[in-house]
Amino acid sequence: QLQLVESGGGSVQAGGSLRLSCTTTALTSDSCGMDWYRQAAGKQREWVSGISTDGSTSYTDSVKGRFTISKDKAKGTVYLQMNSLKPDDTAMYSCKTSCWSPALDGYRGQGTQVTVSS
Repeated sequence: QLQLVESGGGSVQAGGSLRLSCTTTALTSDSCGMDWYRQAAGKQREWVSGISTDGSTSYTDSVKGRFTISKDKAKGTVYLQMNSLKPDDTAMYSCKTSCWSPALDGYRGQGTQVTVSS
């Protein structure tokens, strides 16, 4: 069973930055991308950003220009650099594999909490 290890969450003031990490062996190959999701208290989970197998990236509109997703294949890690954080970014963030192989696709990490105070 694939394991994903997330880290980097925490509490910051508005305008601050955090970098989330998600590490899994599946990312050491070219057959997997990764998506970041977030879920605020009382709200549905929403997709935030993704990086595909070819390295192309995408973002939800609310984080464009503030968040950057990247991948270090050698380390098997995807990063989500979050700048200019806003209180609305407060949520539990989790990563989820997006792989060609059904055996590796759809695994989710345990989540890391991000809290932004005004």
